[in-house]
Amino acid sequence: MKPMLLLLIAALLLAFQNSRGAQQPFVPTAVADYESTIGALEAAMMAAGAEKGADGYMSFYADDAVELPNGAVKLQGKEAIRKTMEFLNDKNNYLTWTPDHIDVAQSGDLAYSYGTFEFRSMDKDRKPASEHGKYATIWKKQNDGRWKVVLDMGNASPEPTGLR
Repeated sequence: MKPMLLLLIAALLLAFQNSRGAQQPFVPTAVADYESTIGALEAAMMAAGAEKGADGYMSFYADDAVELPNGAVKLQGKEAIRKTMEFLNDKNNYLTWTPDHIDVAQSGDLAYSYGTFEFRSMDKDRKPASEHGKYATIWKKQNDGRWKVVLDMGNASPEPTGLR
């Protein structure tokens, strides 16, 4: 055989062997980018809730999302969840949260976050009131490439120390 043909065959065999992935697992380089994307989406969702109420907040949910509310039955579907978020339409109510951790699957299509939240409102005597808790949210990349909340849950906690 001609030397050039031997070099071509050797290069093809080497490329085939490396493409099988036996030596190195596939690790997307964009996972860190996805984590910052989820963090930015959580901040945008919080801002949308403050600015546009329930409609703004719910624009980040998938149509088939599930909510697991504290002390209540699960809510299936965006419209069922939206009905429980009407409190965001009152400008005296403000929901904030801080992710403590965000993780994205290596596949780049599923992520979760968890952290703490605070809900500030006016009580029945029009005095400021606040509730604290923890949450977990699962995000899924949709067919159109946008990330949406597919599962969300939260429950009450004592007020964290050192806040006041």
